[in-house]
Amino acid sequence: MIRKCKPQDFASILEIINDAAICYKDVIPEDCWHEPYFSADYLEKEISRKVKFFGYEENNALIGVMGIQGVKDVTLIRHAYVLTKYRGKGIGGKLMSHLRTLTKKPILIGTWKSATWAINFYEKHGFVLVGNEEDKNNLLRKYWQIPEKQVVTSVVLKEK
Repeated sequence: MIRKCKPQDFASILEIINDAAICYKDVIPEDCWHEPYFSADYLEKEISRKVKFFGYEENNALIGVMGIQGVKDVTLIRHAYVLTKYRGKGIGGKLMSHLRTLTKKPILIGTWKSATWAINFYEKHGFVLVGNEEDKNNLLRKYWQIPEKQVVTSVVLKEK
């Protein structure tokens, strides 16, 4: 079942993100990796920036989350994570399909350039890389609040 996350899901969201994000360790730039990947303060900041999380629930437990955020004239898909032991079962795809029904605005997704598995996932679900480096950087600076180092080490995908 997919549902909007509630304030009482905060600890579960944090657990899912930090469990799933371990795949970034030793893949993204070392100075961009944190232990844990998401702190409670950072998650609170993202929620205060109007990232709305939706969760995939099984047996009354969240096992995957994905955020959606309206920014200016687009919608961003943010923080897509599934617990490691549940990967490859279609949960991310179900969350993506659900979130796509929640907006009529163009959707953009940002991820690490070196996270080829994430890029492949988004491409499988109908997104394409913004190929022009200048366009990609401009989009990241316009719609995301991320450090410059992350701008140059990330990619943006848009709907086909």
